Amino acid sequence: MRKNLVLGAALIALLPVAAHGQSVSRQVYQLHQKLLTLDTHLDTPASLDLPGWSIEEGHDVHSDYTQVDLPRMKKGGLDGGFWAIYTSQGPLTIEGFRKARDFAILRGLSIRNMVAADPANFQLALEAKDAAPIAATGKRIVYMSIENAYPLGEDVSLLQTFYDMGVRVSGFAHFAHNQFADSSTDPSGKPRYGGLSPLGKELLKEMNRLGVVPDASHSSDQVLDDLLALSTTPVLLTHSGCKAVYDHPRNIDDAHLKALAAKGGVIQMNAYGAYLRASKPNPQRQEAMKALFGQMREGAKLTAEKRAELLAKRQEIDRLYPDTDRPTFDDFMKHMLHALEVVGPDHVGIGADWDGGGGVVGMEDVVDLPKITDALLKAGYSEADVQKIWSGNVLRVLAAAEAAKAH
Repeated sequence: MRKNLVLGAALIALLPVAAHGQSVSRQVYQLHQKLLTLDTHLDTPASLDLPGWSIEEGHDVHSDYTQVDLPRMKKGGLDGGFWAIYTSQGPLTIEGFRKARDFAILRGLSIRNMVAADPANFQLALEAKDAAPIAATGKRIVYMSIENAYPLGEDVSLLQTFYDMGVRVSGFAHFAHNQFADSSTDPSGKPRYGGLSPLGKELLKEMNRLGVVPDASHSSDQVLDDLLALSTTPVLLTHSGCKAVYDHPRNIDDAHLKALAAKGGVIQMNAYGAYLRASKPNPQRQEAMKALFGQMREGAKLTAEKRAELLAKRQEIDRLYPDTDRPTFDDFMKHMLHALEVVGPDHVGIGADWDGGGGVVGMEDVVDLPKITDALLKAGYSEADVQKIWSGNVLRVLAAAEAAKAH
């Protein structure tokens, strides 16, 4: 039996199971463990290259700020997901493209090395049909994705290399416009292309040819319009929210949500606090965090001593300038329940942005994931609905991309 769960007596089944001070009934916890659960946006590969950090060991989110590791995945009943190759946006130059390409390839290799180093607990997944058999053995499922297509430079054929590495989902832009598409949060506040660039349209064709699912998260609404009009397969939003709940550029409105669903697409709900609701300004904390992150250059090789120093500074910032108005689990669920109300359980999933800024009060790391199952059941959704939300919908989209690709 998957995850080797043994159902206890009826009385025991009603006892609560605690997760970071929150609790769900043992009955719900056991149901959650039985479900096939995938998160479509794990930024955890960034942790893999930290000095002294191991995916095999349990970590504390309040000490080292990481949110996903093997012990916590088991405790929180997370079977796996899409492990992201994230590259921050840099200059649109030959040198910028080269550096980003090299960084992204090495980050992809870090994911592959994680799997190779522990075949008893991790397995690479390449097709939709791979997920269930992997989970049945108790291993964690490792799909690969690209967040920000910037590393592809101006050669869309490079996507083949990443596909061969294992990538099955790819976004287009991130925090700023790039060579492929407009970002929803470009600092200029103005569109560059009004959607996909001509090169972005070529990239979409290549995704469709290979069977890579297009991801519209971080891209502008006009990019989503283009993807819905041009893609031969359904589109995914791997980690996004609802504008009707909080009007933020990273979220999408109900009209786009319905258009996404009409083409078979899925929105995976984000738990990134700044996109869930407005918070009270905390300028001292913001300045201190900005200075801290300025010392953490992407791709820089941190020593264990330097990492310990940066963690101590982060903890000191938390002590001096506590974040007292953080969004909560209820804020996260407002977005999810709204999306479910608008498009139904066939078009909603979960991509919380773990290790990339996700996490809210009451859902700090993956240990707390049974709370989502509990909340969905309490909202009246069936076990079958919850299974679709946790993995069925994204696997359907992936299967559609596989079926439509050129052979």
